[in-house]
Amino acid sequence: METQEKKKRNIIPFILLIVIIGGAIFGIKEYIYFSKHVDTDDAQIDGDISPVVARVGGYVDSILFEENQHVNQNQLLVKLDDRDYKIKLEQTVAAQRGANAGIGVNQAQISATAANSSTAKAGVEAARVKLWQATKDFERYANLVKDGAITQQQFDQVRAQKETAQANYQAAVDQHKASVEQVGTTRSQLRVTNTGVDQKHADVDYAQLQLSYTAITSPSSGIISKKSVQKGQLVQAGQTLFSVVNDNSLFVTANFKETQLEKLSAGQKVDIKVDAFPEAQVEGEIYNFSPATGAKFSLLPPDNASGNYVKVVQRIPVKIKITHGNEVLKKLRPGMSVKVSVSVEG
Repeated sequence: METQEKKKRNIIPFILLIVIIGGAIFGIKEYIYFSKHVDTDDAQIDGDISPVVARVGGYVDSILFEENQHVNQNQLLVKLDDRDYKIKLEQTVAAQRGANAGIGVNQAQISATAANSSTAKAGVEAARVKLWQATKDFERYANLVKDGAITQQQFDQVRAQKETAQANYQAAVDQHKASVEQVGTTRSQLRVTNTGVDQKHADVDYAQLQLSYTAITSPSSGIISKKSVQKGQLVQAGQTLFSVVNDNSLFVTANFKETQLEKLSAGQKVDIKVDAFPEAQVEGEIYNFSPATGAKFSLLPPDNASGNYVKVVQRIPVKIKITHGNEVLKKLRPGMSVKVSVSVEG
C-alpha cells in the first residue's frame, strides 16, 4: 500500500508539470497567432441582389422561369399582355403620319403665297407705270386747259384717270404687302407644324418604349429568388416581381470591433472559414471600410445624449473580396455565416 501511495504522489507532480507545459505551449501559440492575426466570427456572405420591377402595368401573359433557376443577362422571363400598348403605338404612328402630311400642306401653301406675292409685286410695277403715265397726261392737259386748247370736260376725264391710277397703285401696294405677310404667316405655321411633328415623333418613341417594357428580362446573370408573380395576375408599374442574385458578386461583410481596426488596412490577406463548409479553403482580401458603424445605419440608432449612455464597443462593417475558393464558390449563398482571420504584422 505504501508503495502504491508513493507512486501516486510521484505521478501527480508529473501530471501537473505536463499540464503546465501544455498550457504554456498553448498560451504561447495563441499569443503568437493573435499578434499576427485579427479574427471575428461576426461575418457573413453578401452579394448583389437585383430586384426586378415591372415598369408598366398589365396582365401577366406568360412566365418563362422557375423559382431558384439560373438565368442569363437579358433573358426573357415574364411577358405581359401587350395588345393595349400595340394599339397605342399604332395611334401615335398614325398621328405622326398626319403631322408629316401637314408639313407638305404648309409647304404647298408657302409656294402658293410666294407665287401670289410675286404676282402682286408685278401688279405694283404695272400700277406704278400707269400712274406715271396718267400723271404726265394730267400735267399736259392742265397746260392745255389754261390755253383753252381743250374743254374742261376733257381735262376732268384725264384728272379722273390720274386719280384712278393712283388708287389702283395704292391697292396694288397694299395687296403686295398683304401677300408678303401671308408668306411669313405660312412659314410660322410651318414651324409650328414641325414642332408638332417632333412631338409626335417623341410620342412614337415613348409608345415603343412602353411596349418594350411588356417584355421583362433579367438585369444580370444569376439565380432567381423571391418569385411573387403568377400567370394572369394584374401587375402595377413599380411592383417587384422577383429578385436575381447576381453571379460573381459574392463578398464577405465582417463586423470588426472598433478596437481591432488599428492593424487593419485595405489589401491585407484574409482566411475565410465557412460554417457550412468547414473544410473548404476560401481566401480573400480587405477591400474597404464602412463610413459609419452598424449602429448608425440601424432603424433606431442609439442616442448617447438621452442620459442613458452605456459605453459599448461598436463594430465597423468591413468589405472583403473573395479571391479564391475553388468549387465551393458555386455553393456559397448570401447570408451564410463565416469566420474571418486577417493576417497582420506582429
